[in-house]
Amino acid sequence: MITGSVAGGGSDITARQIAPRLSELWGQQVLVDNRPGVAGMLANELTAKAAPDGYTLLLQPGSFVTLSSILNARGGAWEPLRHLAPVIQVTLYTFVAALHPSVPARNVKELIAVAKAKPKSITFVSSGVGSNFHLMGELFKLRAGVDLWHVPYKGSPPAIVDLLAGRAELMFIHVPPVLPYIRNGRLRALAVTGAITNPLLPGVPRVMDTLPGFDVTGSEGLLAPGGLPRDIAQRIHQTVTQVLSSNDFKTAWADRSMEFVPNTPEQYGAKIREEFDKNAQVIKQAGIRADM
Repeated sequence: MITGSVAGGGSDITARQIAPRLSELWGQQVLVDNRPGVAGMLANELTAKAAPDGYTLLLQPGSFVTLSSILNARGGAWEPLRHLAPVIQVTLYTFVAALHPSVPARNVKELIAVAKAKPKSITFVSSGVGSNFHLMGELFKLRAGVDLWHVPYKGSPPAIVDLLAGRAELMFIHVPPVLPYIRNGRLRALAVTGAITNPLLPGVPRVMDTLPGFDVTGSEGLLAPGGLPRDIAQRIHQTVTQVLSSNDFKTAWADRSMEFVPNTPEQYGAKIREEFDKNAQVIKQAGIRADM
């Protein structure tokens, strides 16, 4: 099970939770192979080159499949639905705008005011160009009419380190990695990015309350090399659905502020196509480039 996440990153954690259960059910060890780099494209390309026999799988966040396929592919946009075979979406989650407390802003409106008063005085960090964290920062800039400075990292853990140290001010990120720091006051939760509030952050408003239409959720999915036979895809899908529908995993996902919404390979493929097209529009509007 290949993942483009660094060790300790979100999709690495997801892969290492799922893999042991698959090993038990299949009677065969499932190894997690971390291949970070180029915002997931190294893992995407490695998977696409493997034999479509069910023995190589890819667990990626949606941004690494869609955003990175547009921005970071060598020789132009890379078509995920041609090179990869969707199997199942395994998580759905929202994000939080986490702010260093040195910034004198208690809500999104105040952050916008600070950013407008001093353009590029706010640095936002991400896990890499082409990540969801990057796209949200660029989308925020577009909707709020502000100029923020983007610094990409090779994964979210080192970005969080610099955010905590005050070497950066803002990060749009999945809730669990920063929740302890929000609770102890080292970071401030300004708002969540989806249309619903987050149960781990009671009382924290939504970005769309200030910027209507700002609605960003994240997902992770399991894919295989393109050309995977449908019967093999269905067997993998059935086993993963069994794992994720168990009470243990429902609790584990809730603890990480995620949920599993049962879906078919076709439905997951349709979601990838929708996200690919939507992200292409944002990338064009924001003028995002791989070398940003």
